[in-house]
Amino acid sequence: MNKTQMPAYLCHKKVHALHIAAVEINKDWSATIAPKEVGFAPFKTRSGWAERFSGTDDDLGVYVVYEDGFTSWSPTAVFEAGYSLETKGNSNQRKTEDGL
Repeated sequence: MNKTQMPAYLCHKKVHALHIAAVEINKDWSATIAPKEVGFAPFKTRSGWAERFSGTDDDLGVYVVYEDGFTSWSPTAVFEAGYSLETKGNSNQRKTEDGL
């Protein structure tokens, strides 16, 4: 077995995302998602999206939309370890719910 460590990569993608407050899985494997973020209404995903959903009662995770339109799901901790909220004036600044 090769003992050399594989090359490491840093992520530098820009995505749009909403933290999931509630989710309902539909018969066509789409989902109806209620976002945690204020000002966003519940919405329905495309058919098949829920096949990748692995949320739990403790962590419903994050709905993610990539620049090419692909949509996915991520556990909250994994998402927050890889992405910071883009804010005006500083695209690398992380903003919390408290605004800090």
